[in-house]
Amino acid sequence: MIELIFLGTSASVPSVERGLPALLVRFGRNRLLVDCGEGTQRQLLRSGAKFHRLDRILLTHAHLDHVLGLGGLTATLALNPRPGGVTIHGGAATLGFVRRYLLDGVWGGAAPPLALKFALVTQGLVFADSGNRVDAFAVRHRDTDSYGFRFVTAPRRHLIPERLAALGIPAGPARRALARGRAVVLDDGRRIAADEVLGPEVPGTSLAVVGDTGETASLVDAVRGVDALVIEASFLERDRRLARERGHLTAADAGRLAAEAGVGALYLNHISERYPPDQLLDEARRQFPRAILAEDLMVVTVGRERMRAV
Repeated sequence: MIELIFLGTSASVPSVERGLPALLVRFGRNRLLVDCGEGTQRQLLRSGAKFHRLDRILLTHAHLDHVLGLGGLTATLALNPRPGGVTIHGGAATLGFVRRYLLDGVWGGAAPPLALKFALVTQGLVFADSGNRVDAFAVRHRDTDSYGFRFVTAPRRHLIPERLAALGIPAGPARRALARGRAVVLDDGRRIAADEVLGPEVPGTSLAVVGDTGETASLVDAVRGVDALVIEASFLERDRRLARERGHLTAADAGRLAAEAGVGALYLNHISERYPPDQLLDEARRQFPRAILAEDLMVVTVGRERMRAV
């Protein structure tokens, strides 16, 4: 399973109800932050997630509304240093800006009290852990080197209840061990291999996150078939020309992408205060009925069998 906490869902400037872009992804044993707009650390506190095990930050691009919160967040993290430090992932231009901002600006050229690592993102694998992986794909947004991210959990095999019953395997430690792929010896001496009670492999849960973008044609294959897609919806179709001039999408664009790529659910993000939210949602749903308008502090569990907002 993958859990999302929308920390900031506004476009360009914050509003009373919405903070600047930031998304916390709970993914296996990892807790990753995608983008870090101004005020992100306060939103982490408000969400209850706080700063525990936050050691990776993925940046879609270097526009200020997506990175300005890094100064305050890293300064706070430095008060309680973690052994492995914090790794910031981003494209070449993004990391160049963030290095100057943090090392020269925030820390004044001195060594920061927090171990900061800068990891270059290119298309392909960002990192993998215990069968879970994050891959990056190129995104076109004005003159930036922008990337989106695709999260996929490890494939799993589920226990077959009928086989468990037929073999007389009781609930408890034996079943848990078999579910993890380990053989067990029952009290009567029988040895049961995991393959005897496990079904076929089931694909893992998948999520794609896109920051700002001015087009969708290049994204169809990158997000195809994911259980959930998070993407911007900054404009309504009536302002399509303005959206193109500024390198952003309309809500209808987001809906059409979700439909063409066959995703499970669509979460509209980067919401502008210029429009009533229900108009953005209605426009997207005309193209893709399973569209949802993200709200600050919304918690979502992404799963292959179901999608639910808590």
